[in-house]
Amino acid sequence: MSSTPTLVSTLRPRSAWAAMRVVSPVALLVVWQLGSALGVIPQNVLPAPSLIAEAGWELLRDGQLADALRVSGARVAEGLLLGGLIGTGLGIAVGLSSWFEAVADPPLQMIRALPHLGLIPLFILWFGIGELPKVLLVALGVIFPLYLNTFSAIRQVDPKLFETARVLGFSFFQRLSTIIIPSATPQVLVGLRQSLAAAWLTLIVAEQINADKGVGYLINNARDFLRIDVIIFGLIVYALLGIITDAIVRVLERRAVRYRS
Repeated sequence: MSSTPTLVSTLRPRSAWAAMRVVSPVALLVVWQLGSALGVIPQNVLPAPSLIAEAGWELLRDGQLADALRVSGARVAEGLLLGGLIGTGLGIAVGLSSWFEAVADPPLQMIRALPHLGLIPLFILWFGIGELPKVLLVALGVIFPLYLNTFSAIRQVDPKLFETARVLGFSFFQRLSTIIIPSATPQVLVGLRQSLAAAWLTLIVAEQINADKGVGYLINNARDFLRIDVIIFGLIVYALLGIITDAIVRVLERRAVRYRS
């Protein structure tokens, strides 16, 4: 009898917080719309949400948004694949070998200290203004979160597991598949979430430079025609893409750590 009120009292605050998370963005949009309608918020500074939605519908209806999403998504996918393979591979090598750590980690940390977006002029001189520098910039933003998290995850694996594997005569690939990968996967997925955020942030900047396709091109084109509504809609698209991809990785993360519960 006494446990029922406790359960109800626990669920009520949770449902209230969940409702507030939904209501607060809606209330913000309502205030924004009212401010625009009353002239408090100038349209040439911040268009009303309804105008931004109309601009988005216009881009969706004429197919420009679909084409831009396809191009931008391909750039992020290619950069994520390239940077992910390099970052994870380096993290595994450094995590498993103290010798490789002594050789490779110092220069990697030096490169990590560089602001990779500051390398854009150099990338243009080296690789031109086509797709390659954009993909390489995304890859460079992806490498280090995965490298650091993979390296750290491997070093935090319980040494007793390695000792047990040695006693049982496990080969390197058996240790990799049965001990290292399952133990390191949760933290590597955290690194993947960080890498995805870095990938979209890098793409926002990379697509502002000599792009003729993609969401960044839509934003640049809108800037030339003073279409603030399209610019803001493009930024919202970037944010939504980041949120969606992060949510996908969070689902994978929950499945990866499900055995721990």
